[in-house]
Amino acid sequence: MTVPFVTVFVISLLLALALTPLSARLGRRWQLIDHPGGRRSHGRGLPRTGGIALFAAFMGGAVLALVAWPPANPDDLRRLAAVIGGTIFVFLFGLRDDWREMPAWPQLVAQAGAAGIAISGTVFIERFTNPLTNQLVVIPDVLPFFGWGVVAGITVFWVMGMMNTVNWLDGLDGLAAGVGFIAAALFAVHSYRLGQPEIALFPIALAGACLGFLPYNFHPARVFMGTSGAMTLGYALATLSILAPARIATALLVMGIPIIDVAWIIIGRWRRGTSLTGGGRDHLHHRLLDLGLSQRQIVGMYYLFCLLFGGLALVVPSPLFKLVALVMLGMGVLAALWQISRKGA
Repeated sequence: MTVPFVTVFVISLLLALALTPLSARLGRRWQLIDHPGGRRSHGRGLPRTGGIALFAAFMGGAVLALVAWPPANPDDLRRLAAVIGGTIFVFLFGLRDDWREMPAWPQLVAQAGAAGIAISGTVFIERFTNPLTNQLVVIPDVLPFFGWGVVAGITVFWVMGMMNTVNWLDGLDGLAAGVGFIAAALFAVHSYRLGQPEIALFPIALAGACLGFLPYNFHPARVFMGTSGAMTLGYALATLSILAPARIATALLVMGIPIIDVAWIIIGRWRRGTSLTGGGRDHLHHRLLDLGLSQRQIVGMYYLFCLLFGGLALVVPSPLFKLVALVMLGMGVLAALWQISRKGA
């Protein structure tokens, strides 16, 4: 199975390396430019069309994997079709937003629709391992009358939450793409270890696309991924994290810092009576930037913690220890956010 892994990764990587400069030229030609100010920390106008390359590179690797090494299980084929179909949908919507920025509510409706595409392809969170008893819990069995409603609600919350987390994470050069690469690579390792090599090819394709995009997006960036890229990356991470047992724990540990940061921001904005969905500089990475850290230092710290805690999910088999690690991570991030808030950063 080594050849398919290398082939899919290299194809996605090369596509992203080749297409990202072209997508930046399109952004300049179409005048789709992010100018300095707001939550962006750059000194000149940059095209926000890098999501075109990220999407095309991921799709190229995914379609290659689906055609050359299709899964033997028809259920897996249906799930992967939902991942690809939903990714196409959110990319096109995100590209429309990059062209003419829309209010928050159409984005939320589109995200819910994308979650519906996932659910229609049986990509949903139906079961989990109880970390206290180490027993498998199947939600419809535990809640026979409204269990499937709970499954749908949890899945919609997870997909929408991941998409918004990635969108808000995309505030510093290379931050979202680098964290996405780490998460996708760990998902691939996790799937392979669970005996799902055909499934693992899809996060490998996403990892290659992120890594190929990163040289153009790392500080100082030459192109941004825009809404199309953030929605593509967020939806792909959300759905791929559902396709193998116990990968939700991996996703929570990899994305723990940005997820907790989003929750902190929402609660803080709600208490202040400000818009919950608007942009701003109240994210953790912006606060660290205001404290004097450089973009590369902050991004490097995010990479390190995401890799450490995500790797922990692979080497520690016990769900209880994963829960303890997640609680420790959450307490550490909350303590840091509270301390920074006290300093007025």
